Amino acid sequence: MAREIDYGKLMHSAMRGLIQEVLSDVRDHGLPGNHHFFITFDTTHPEARLAPWLRERYPTEMTVVMQHWFDNLEVNDDGFGVTLNFGDEPESLYIPYDAIQTFVDPSVEFGLRFESHEDDEDDDSAEDDEQADFAEDVEDETEKKDAEVVSLDSFRK
Repeated sequence: MAREIDYGKLMHSAMRGLIQEVLSDVRDHGLPGNHHFFITFDTTHPEARLAPWLRERYPTEMTVVMQHWFDNLEVNDDGFGVTLNFGDEPESLYIPYDAIQTFVDPSVEFGLRFESHEDDEDDDSAEDDEQADFAEDVEDETEKKDAEVVSLDSFRK
């Protein structure tokens, strides 16, 4: 059997490393300027930890916002923990990187979307396991797109 390079797996690893690096910087120095994050994650992931009432309210996925108030940000190689405010009630969460579905910073129109192989079952593409897309339009992050090459020149100021 021929050996193949699993670009999907390599891209996911690199993108999760990027998220880890960004969160580590925020942990050490705080959020700069207008930066803030919308992070959608799979609440059914076996390593995700959240309060029972949140799991009941969000049985499959949940989007959290890290912006004005967050506390106890802890970042490790497998995921991150953070305390967020839900209706004036602080709640601790642990989100494994593998559970993240989208990571968006709308202040700079940057976004990452992780799509699992199950999402593409009806697609006859040759992509193995998972495929990563850059979310170009933060306002419409639910729109499904095929993988595409994005010129970094469009993001330079």
